[in-house]
Amino acid sequence: MLFAPSDASIQSCVSCSVTQLLREHMVPGIFSFDYLHKIAFGTKLETMSPGRCITVTSAENNTKIYIGGVEITHPDLYNNGVVVVHGLQGFVAPLSPSSCNVGRMNSLSFPTTPSFADHSHSVSQYPLMKLMLRDAMLRLRNNGFSVVSLALWMKYPELVNLRNMTVFAVDDESIFAGGNAYISSVRFHIVPDRLLMDADLANLPMGTVLPTLETGQTLVVTTAGAGGASSIRINYVRVRNPDVMHNLNIVVYNVVWPFPHIHPPAFAGIGRGSALDMSVDRALQTDDGDKVGGGTWAVAQGGGCASSAPSAVQETLVSDDYHGL
Repeated sequence: MLFAPSDASIQSCVSCSVTQLLREHMVPGIFSFDYLHKIAFGTKLETMSPGRCITVTSAENNTKIYIGGVEITHPDLYNNGVVVVHGLQGFVAPLSPSSCNVGRMNSLSFPTTPSFADHSHSVSQYPLMKLMLRDAMLRLRNNGFSVVSLALWMKYPELVNLRNMTVFAVDDESIFAGGNAYISSVRFHIVPDRLLMDADLANLPMGTVLPTLETGQTLVVTTAGAGGASSIRINYVRVRNPDVMHNLNIVVYNVVWPFPHIHPPAFAGIGRGSALDMSVDRALQTDDGDKVGGGTWAVAQGGGCASSAPSAVQETLVSDDYHGL
């Protein structure tokens, strides 16, 4: 997106490099004026000039938004869903190389890890995905999903090469209340190269298998969404909120708890209301979104036969290995 200074203001800066000035007014992402109102005061946005950030502030009961101290006077001057332009009263003064470092905890920029120096990771097959990831990370971080936002940040080299993706997210409150298994299994909660919007998810029949980013591990629709996406259950876990956020390449759903691992062949023929289904419901307590104790639940395949029902629900210990991000 572009925070656009007027021609007159640019011409008034005789010592400015116009190219550099414009790069410092451009931010990867899609931020409407309405969304800028929701960003925390003092949030720093990294510009297209690496290592240089502009700061978002507000005044007069959040009715006025300032970018680098310059007021947005022409909000949503242009917005086609991919490019957003806000007109500024003037221009943002040239940014310091340390502009991202002050208040780093309130900044959003890409990590400078060795993996990003690898050319194979730094060039995406789908350039738009880079913008959509930045957009998703900022929205999630400012709406109670900072752990998920951090996970996308850490997985950026892998995610940027996807066409699109569907993410099932556990909010920060649930993670800190005992759902820390999500941290070590984020990839198990991402369906790659499929953009399953609300209607698409609701129309998936029971038994549908969804591949995940974790090789060889899949999700299963265990209850169809007859009442919309919020009534669907995946791996016996209810979708709490089908509208966390979406953009052109990414859609995010809030689930009440980390997904347990189940075996799709063992699920075949097990319907809603079965003894197994009710036992898993009681174990996960997905209607309230609460569960006593940590860990995840795994449904073991019984008898080695695709049509045979599992006999027990077993608790699986999950290591608090934060490198799983």
